[in-house]
Amino acid sequence: MNGGLPDLDPVIHAQARLRVVSALSTLADGDRIVFPQLQEILRMTAGNLSVHLRKLEDAGYVEVVKTHQGRTPATLVRLTGRGRVAFEDYTAALHALLNGTATRREEP
Repeated sequence: MNGGLPDLDPVIHAQARLRVVSALSTLADGDRIVFPQLQEILRMTAGNLSVHLRKLEDAGYVEVVKTHQGRTPATLVRLTGRGRVAFEDYTAALHALLNGTATRREEP
């Protein structure tokens, strides 16, 4: 906590990573999405998405699995349980931060 207001997770707080985690959080727990589909949804370059996925993977928030679908290589991405909890904590902290700001603004 900083001055009574919650800290926001710096791993998730970067705009691109927030978009990634937000998109992955819409999947059912344990479901995976193929990399190109995630890339299309987020409208990110492959390189940019890869960099942000690596940071999220290093934090344990996403799992990236390289496999094959038939003979075609496929990269599957999912939000881990830890990532889901981190995103829920992030959104709760953001709400608390915004509510704290709104409360201070209402004071004379």
